Order: sequence, then C-alpha cells, then structure tokens
Amino acid sequence: MNQIDYAITFACYNQVEYTRQCVDSMIKHGVDLSRLVVVDNGSTDETRSYLETLPLGERIFNQANLGCGVAWNQGALALQAEWTIIMNNDVLVSQGWIKNMIHAAEQNGLKIISPALIEGPLDYDFESFSIESSTKMKNALRVGGRHAVCLAVHKSVWMEIGYFQPIPKLLGYEDTMFFHEADKAGIPIGMTGSSWLHHYGSITQSAMKQERGLSEKDGLGYRYNYRLLQQSWLERKLNKIKRVRQQKLWREQELAQFGMSMHGLRQNSSFSWQ
Repeated sequence: MNQIDYAITFACYNQVEYTRQCVDSMIKHGVDLSRLVVVDNGSTDETRSYLETLPLGERIFNQANLGCGVAWNQGALALQAEWTIIMNNDVLVSQGWIKNMIHAAEQNGLKIISPALIEGPLDYDFESFSIESSTKMKNALRVGGRHAVCLAVHKSVWMEIGYFQPIPKLLGYEDTMFFHEADKAGIPIGMTGSSWLHHYGSITQSAMKQERGLSEKDGLGYRYNYRLLQQSWLERKLNKIKRVRQQKLWREQELAQFGMSMHGLRQNSSFSWQ
C-alpha cells in the first residue's frame, strides 16, 4: 500500500474494546498506524490510555463529545492525503481492503467509495469469508451506492463541497448532509465488492444515545435536521422510494450473479442479503 497516498481517521466515544479490535485488525492486515488519526470525543473509560500506547499518526483528545462531523474534520485535516478514509471504530478490516477499495475507485472514476460489509454479531469466520467474497465480487460495483460505516474520500471532494458539517447537535446526520452535497455537485460515488468490512453495528452511536438519555428506538438525527436538506416532505419521500427500489435492484442482480450481495446481515447464525 506504499504507492497509495492515504490517511485513515475515526472518532471514538468510550467502547475501548471495539476500538482495540479495530486497530488490531488493521495491524494484522498491514496498515501503517502512522497513517491513522484517532479523535476521542471525551471518553471516560480506558480509551485514552489505550490510544497513548499506539504509534499513531495523530491522536486528538476533545474535552467533550463534539459529534461525528467535528471529529471527522479534525482527523481529515490533521493528516492530509490524496485519499482520506473516514470510518467507524466498531469494525474489522480485511486483507487488501484499502488497496482494493482505492483501486476500484480509480478504475471506475469514483471520488467517494465505500466497501462491502457484513453487519451484526461476529459468529462466522470473517477472515475466510472476506478473502473468498472479495475475489468472487472483485468487479462488482454499485454506482451511487454508499454508506458512512466507511468511505474513502478523494482530496478533490474537499475542494468541491468542503468537509462535514461541524455541528454537534446534528447527532449522526452529518453523513446524510455530506452525501447530499456530493450528489448535488455530481460527484461520482460507489460501493465495491472487492473490499469487505465486518461492522458490529453502531456501537458508538448507541453510546451517544445513552449519554443523551435517548432510547435505542430514538433516532440520533432530530427531525428538524431534515430541513437542512432544503427538500420538501414529498421530495424526501420520493427520494426514499427511489433509493429503496435501487437497493432492491442491486440486491437482485448481485444474488443472481454471485449468490450474495454487497451488504449482509448476520441473523440467527446465517446471512440475510440486503
């Protein structure tokens, strides 16, 4: 991966064991930790003492939980590169995940790209699964597909639409606004089957809900945040219908060709393809 000019950043808020697993998986698969910037949003567990033991490119300790947008911007600006990977801390990476993801982006003219992923409990052999799946689906691409569990952003995107909204009260809505601006600017986005992650599932967001006294059923983005998109209720509804139809089409095409899709859920010890 030496030929790829990349940086990685993630924000964390408590949940040190998930952060440890994430970093361990990076080390296992050859990630240079000097290319990683970790932003801690006011953790009160052992997160900070653990981060102090790592040879990171940068560690940023915020005094309070400033939200994802602020933290992601801090990380992206602390270590600037041609490609910046913004990701969650509750994930495991796989063999060749960076190289395969960036290669797919460059081959297909994409400026923002996300890997395929499995979400849920780690009750299967992710190592073997990811090797087999990245080979089987190496040429699979969802043009327009995206998610904020992990995304690689080309430096030209920052110059075109700027960074994430640095507003703590957005509470997890920053990614929606970022993708919205990218779509308005016509920036090509996609999702590749050549790179895979395991995502335990919004661990940090759950911790943020607990901090704010919200239940698991409550959304992190308050309803008024939708107004920031400057879309009518009807526009949002129609766009949602369009997204659901497109996701269904992707799923059907991928199942027909590969017997699986780029987004899987682990339920009752089996895969449910989305």
